[in-house]
Amino acid sequence: MRILKFTAFSVSAGVIELGSFSLLNELSGWSYWPCYLIALVLPVLWNFTLNRRFTFRSANNVPKAMLLVFLYYCVFTPVTTVLGNYLAEGLAWNEYLVTGINMALNLSTEYLYDRFVVFKKTLDTNDIAKKRAVRQ
Repeated sequence: MRILKFTAFSVSAGVIELGSFSLLNELSGWSYWPCYLIALVLPVLWNFTLNRRFTFRSANNVPKAMLLVFLYYCVFTPVTTVLGNYLAEGLAWNEYLVTGINMALNLSTEYLYDRFVVFKKTLDTNDIAKKRAVRQ
């Protein structure tokens, strides 16, 4: 069930990312990397907030969890920005295909990182999880 929730919230974040990427890509005249980088940052907070509360139902320290997610993006962002720019600009791949590949990589790797690193010890500790446990 967690994977389905994470995927649903990630799809909504993907809409934000694709929408902002499309606007920047079509209207700004910028190269791939600034459009991608700005579009990547916008849905991160959205996804973090929803997944922390509803998917992982964690009551952990928010600044600590955000720092851990920030560390994930310290690796993910430069790798996908450089690789994406190489594919889109260097090899002339379609920008939307490259962004889609990056989004698929983000979905799979971030779920695993959130589940086994960020929220590992605090799964199902928030008020939603406690209410559900009482009902069962």
